[in-house]
Amino acid sequence: MEKRGRCMTENTKKIYITMLGRSIWAIMNSYYAVLKEKQYYPDDIILFAETISDPEHTRNLELTKKGLALTSSHFGISPRIHHQIISEVECEVKSNDDFIKAVQCVSSLIKERKKAGDTVALDITPGKKTLVTGALLPITLSDVDHVFYLSVKDITPAPFMMIPFQTQHINDFKEQAVRAMNAIKQ
Repeated sequence: MEKRGRCMTENTKKIYITMLGRSIWAIMNSYYAVLKEKQYYPDDIILFAETISDPEHTRNLELTKKGLALTSSHFGISPRIHHQIISEVECEVKSNDDFIKAVQCVSSLIKERKKAGDTVALDITPGKKTLVTGALLPITLSDVDHVFYLSVKDITPAPFMMIPFQTQHINDFKEQAVRAMNAIKQ
């Protein structure tokens, strides 16, 4: 049985990777759904953002980190929350393109954490297409344990619990893909 936040072995961690897109609500609602519906309680949250080029982006990043901490505390956990700004990342391939930086940065983080034995969850709900695509293209199913996506019927800038339950559903695309592939094999 897992304790909240910690895996059975002390050396491994549960990692939750998410992305700051246009809406803070997308991150907050998806994270809340992951905690509530999937009982995935991370030790570390890594928040990627494309840029913090103006005060609003900086404010949104700080609000998001505070919101993640507050939501976590509601569930009795206190993960470490880190952030990385994609536009500030130095790449092996010289590029100012956020897609190239996301490919290198996010995928290398995923593979590094997986190699360390960590459980890795990638939440693609809130990310801009550039970051999401850059994160997904270079990885395989075995590189991640979960790919979460909160699908909603109507986009509503409100807390998860104030949106009708029947209009939203938290998906684990990796779980669904494995189930579909196993059905094909039978």
